[in-house]
Amino acid sequence: MSGILVLKRPMLPRLLRLHPSTYQRLARWSKEAEREGAYRVAKRLRAVVLNSEGHTSGELAHLLQAPRSKVSAWLQRYQSEGADGLWEGVRSGRPVELSEKQQQQLGDILDSGPVAYGLDTGIWTSPRIAWVIEQEFGVRCHPGHVRKLMHAWGFSVQRPRRVLARADATAQDRWHRRTYPALKKSPIATLGLDLYR
Repeated sequence: MSGILVLKRPMLPRLLRLHPSTYQRLARWSKEAEREGAYRVAKRLRAVVLNSEGHTSGELAHLLQAPRSKVSAWLQRYQSEGADGLWEGVRSGRPVELSEKQQQQLGDILDSGPVAYGLDTGIWTSPRIAWVIEQEFGVRCHPGHVRKLMHAWGFSVQRPRRVLARADATAQDRWHRRTYPALKKSPIATLGLDLYR
């Protein structure tokens, strides 16, 4: 040893002290956020409430199933910014690169249908819409992002239902009511086999 004395002090847990009215307000906000589907905000608020009850960040990490570093960051943010530091921030992400006019043009293209646009199918898919956006406006979009854009612009996902063009509805109904149940009851009997013995 070189004669250096190292004192190991245990780390003191960060425990917040909340006024009873603040405690009740944060607990109420946590429940409201949970009800509204803001689960991340509810988890942060709950971490502050539970910490004020004496739970350490390690215990909170286990209880809330979150990394301890995140829990510590939440508590630090609450100490520095108050409850405002726990709300969801604006997640900017990549901005939409289509102008209002281009969005309107795209809406008109989509409303007219893929066949009118010159495609050989009557169904818009996310990859096809991404291709149209790139062809018309020179902007590349991932098909997953296209789905989000379409939803934000008021379009909905619709799946085609396969219906035979020349189907006889009466014959189909008779088959569903008579023939199919008979097949389900004794498929082997119609073949002349006796496998139940």
